[in-house]
Amino acid sequence: MILSTLKLELLFWDRKLIVEDIARCIGGNDLNIISMEVKNQDKKTLVYIETQSGPNSPGDDDIILSLESIPDLIRITRITAMPSEIRKKRLEVVLDSIRDGIIAIEKDATVTFINHVAKQMYGWDFPKLIGTNLSDLPLENKDLLKCLKGRSFYKRKRNVITPGGRFQFFSNCIPIADSTGEITGAIEVMRDMRQIKELAEEVNSPTRITFSDIIGTSEPIMDAISFAQRIAKSASVVSIRGESGTGKELFAKAIHAESGRSGDFVAVNCAALPESLLESELFGYEKGTFTGGEKQGKRGLFEIAHNGTLFLDEIADMPLGAQAKILRVIQEKSVRRIGGAREIPVNTRIITATSRLIEEMIQNNQFREDLYYRINVLPIHVPPLRERLGDLTPLTGHFLSRIAKQVGSHPKKLTTDAMEKLSHHTWPGNVRELKNVIERGSIISDKETIDSRAIIFGREIEERIRELRSPSPKTVSQGPLKEQLGKYEKELLESALKRYPSIRKCAVALKISHTALINKMKKYGIQH
Repeated sequence: MILSTLKLELLFWDRKLIVEDIARCIGGNDLNIISMEVKNQDKKTLVYIETQSGPNSPGDDDIILSLESIPDLIRITRITAMPSEIRKKRLEVVLDSIRDGIIAIEKDATVTFINHVAKQMYGWDFPKLIGTNLSDLPLENKDLLKCLKGRSFYKRKRNVITPGGRFQFFSNCIPIADSTGEITGAIEVMRDMRQIKELAEEVNSPTRITFSDIIGTSEPIMDAISFAQRIAKSASVVSIRGESGTGKELFAKAIHAESGRSGDFVAVNCAALPESLLESELFGYEKGTFTGGEKQGKRGLFEIAHNGTLFLDEIADMPLGAQAKILRVIQEKSVRRIGGAREIPVNTRIITATSRLIEEMIQNNQFREDLYYRINVLPIHVPPLRERLGDLTPLTGHFLSRIAKQVGSHPKKLTTDAMEKLSHHTWPGNVRELKNVIERGSIISDKETIDSRAIIFGREIEERIRELRSPSPKTVSQGPLKEQLGKYEKELLESALKRYPSIRKCAVALKISHTALINKMKKYGIQH
């Protein structure tokens, strides 16, 4: 005889003895209760029940009809799975999708769960592992079994050779205890060493800049970000225009990160190199071309950025001779090293940037018109800070948090008058200037807040620092200048050392070396 199961959800108005009434009805129909879950909510009682039929059990419809006679029943519904089954399945899906291997056993060493990663690591491909005793499986290490006696094991290095290959991993084995302290099972978590190495490489590698790193929610900056995201995967040349300090290189790095290109992001400031050196950097040179050059020759930046992105910053300052060669690379998609005859194909995405008006430079014969049309395919305008003053609050918060992290302290806050002073500034240096102003104010202010007196712009630095740090004329002490400067320096050091938890972090804030600070402390007899 085949025994059938029935799963039901019953909703009652809350009252006592509901469970007893259900049990009585189930027993009267020659049914066994496999599981029952009860939940109270909003003056109602929700009961989930799974039953198994007996030899004299009626049909499912008669069983439901019998349950409907229980007082205060609101509704009864057939279900395909109990809530506990759904929770268990959901947990299994989560544990089976992570990259760590996981095995769980009960107190009798029966396997209750094992995910596919753990199966791979141990090379177990048996049809039925759940319910098997761990002692019956081919397992050299017994740490998990020892956990049933109360022991724990952490970061145990394992090396397992299976038909699927060799696996090296770190293992943590932990006993599971109930509220009384009795051990009810154990669990092992295994982390593949390859994952650990990949994570370490990711942490140690330079941080990739993405569009989420561009701070601001104002309409001008969001329009620029939106357009940059749309064209990121294109292979066309991008021309980023904007004043100095607006974040043009940040946009270039974000475009590269979202482009999907496998190569590197390579940047060069065209204004910082003379023409002869610029060309050798961009195009490289063959061996023997230059006296004192590398013996085997040198790859240029176009080659280094193959399958990646070459960022030509301040391209408007590039000499006309180099402009002609850049134009040729864009047209031919190949480079010829200095002193060489061979054309080297390059798949390099070019992003240019400039803070100058190229259109005026063309009129003055300072920039090639044909190159202008080649690089101006996808222009992006990065707005100046004065056009996005609504972003001052998130930008200042970002800089204050970053400064605090560097010195290991809590972020300072700007007072209302400080924010008002920032909002009335014209910001000729844009976001770069804002960063410097906030950093300067954070260092100068010896309070937890930064007021307007500590907000010092470039043109007033010397005057304002004298006002903030120099004693008033009435309090100037008599004596040699060197002696007075020494007393003043000592006061500054003592004040800074009170603000920072360590000498090293204090040195970072003062922008002097750790050794220099220690020497000054010894000089003035300062203890910390």
